[in-house]
Amino acid sequence: MNKFEPLLTILKQNPRWNGHIHGQSHWHRVVANGHTLADHTPGVDREVVELFGLLHDCKRENDGIDPEHGFRAAQYAKSIRKLLPITDIQFEILHHALANHTDEIHNSDPTIGACYDADRLDLGRVGVTPKPHKLNTEFGKALAAKMPRG
Repeated sequence: MNKFEPLLTILKQNPRWNGHIHGQSHWHRVVANGHTLADHTPGVDREVVELFGLLHDCKRENDGIDPEHGFRAAQYAKSIRKLLPITDIQFEILHHALANHTDEIHNSDPTIGACYDADRLDLGRVGVTPKPHKLNTEFGKALAAKMPRG
C-alpha cells in the first residue's frame, strides 16, 4: 500500500479529480516531474515533492484564473495534517510551496524550487512552453530549454 493512499482516497472525492486541465492526470505528471527533478537535484525531498504534486491544485475553483488556489491548498493541507506521514519541517516546506506556487517564481530551497518546476514543466498541457529563466533547478532549466517553442 502506498503510504499516501489515505490522501489519495480523499482526493478522489474532489470535484477536480477528473478535471481535464488541473485534475488528477496533471497532479500525477507533476509528481513524476518532481521525482525526475529529485533524481537530478541534490537536496530535494521526494516525499514533499510527491505531496505537492497531489495537493497543489486540489482546491482550485476553476480551470481559469484562480489566484487563491495555492493558499486554499495550503490551508487544506493543514486541515489533513494527521494524514500526511512527514515531519513538521517537511510540512512547513510543503505548506510554503503550496501557498506560494503561483506567485513566487524562484526559491533557494531545493525542494520548493523542484515543486515549482515540477508544476511548470507541465505547462505544455495548456499550450505554454516553460521558460528556463523561470525555473529553479538546473535540470528543470535544461528540460525546458529542450522543449519545442510554439
